[in-house]
Amino acid sequence: MSPTAVTFTTPNQPASYSWEATDEGVAARYALPIEQVVRFDLNTSPTPPAALAEMLAAGQWETVLSEYPPGDYRKLAEAAAARYGVAPSEVVPGAGADEILDLCAKAFLPFGGRAVIPVPSYAMYRVDTEQRGATAVLVPRLPADQGFAMDVPAVRAAARDASLVWLCNPNNPTGAEEPEGAIEALLAGIAADAADDGREPAWVIVDEAYAEFTGRSVVPLRVRFPNLVVVRTVSKAYALAGLRVGFAVATPATIDRIALYRPPGSIGTISVTVVERMLREPEAMLANVARVEAERPRLIAALGAAGFRAYPSVTCFVLVDMGSTDLAAAGAEFLMRRGIVPRTFPQGHLAAHCLRLTVRAPGENDRLLQAMTAFAGGAA
Repeated sequence: MSPTAVTFTTPNQPASYSWEATDEGVAARYALPIEQVVRFDLNTSPTPPAALAEMLAAGQWETVLSEYPPGDYRKLAEAAAARYGVAPSEVVPGAGADEILDLCAKAFLPFGGRAVIPVPSYAMYRVDTEQRGATAVLVPRLPADQGFAMDVPAVRAAARDASLVWLCNPNNPTGAEEPEGAIEALLAGIAADAADDGREPAWVIVDEAYAEFTGRSVVPLRVRFPNLVVVRTVSKAYALAGLRVGFAVATPATIDRIALYRPPGSIGTISVTVVERMLREPEAMLANVARVEAERPRLIAALGAAGFRAYPSVTCFVLVDMGSTDLAAAGAEFLMRRGIVPRTFPQGHLAAHCLRLTVRAPGENDRLLQAMTAFAGGAA
């Protein structure tokens, strides 16, 4: 049972996404109490902000739940704009970063077009591309000893014949951040090539789902490069994945193009209200980031001591090299029999020999480490 996978059927059909195994499904398959199942596959946080419980306990939702949220999400957009240092006209909200990615594909990727993806990366980029009837051009990343960085010259060359480039920074599943200046150099190169060719440059979508863990962003580059769209979310560092809120950040003209495809009312009233407050009160997010930054080195070191190669990470997850696809599959099965759900990758994926593991609470991480150590020791 693979927690998630991208499935490719025939050349005439787009990629599809197999949804994560549910807690109930894992518990039933392995005859486990459901409370024993711990998700190390979703990059979510075990510590939602305390203010969330306070807001929900306070009630007073009855008067608003029977109505749709404001169509322009004005207060939510204003809170996001203040958090990201842009004008409200440079933000459009969506139901999670995934809806924002879908809107970008609809706005900028024509049927029959081409989209460039440095791989391995987030699976939905290829799904969104192929669901638009476009071709995904996969450009391998540099090797682990070069930090899994994108191959800037190769991506630039591929973008010359493309409508769109998908980037993830920090990257999922490698956990690595692009080298300083790499994305700016790519944008400049794409702009120069487009000028030479007498055409518009490819759109560059930079998914910054994990940017809060680094404190860095390419948002300021939107001024020089109007073909840049930055995607943000409250699912990861804010520990609000279940509320499904994300944002596109770009120049007003670019936002106008994306907003044409935004469905009405895709973000619920509770999500709008809670996320607006959390964006304006970032203390809980900063505390969660600090927790991850304190726990991640311990997890990486302990995995190394158990005999596994855990790659450096700047995010809330760690990519672990199991040595082969067979060992990755066996390790995943070993963990899941114990109620520990890792992120696996399908055959043919560049990370198929790896498991991706979320940095959870210390006690949960200890349970993971005990199981990984047992697997390394050949336990049944």
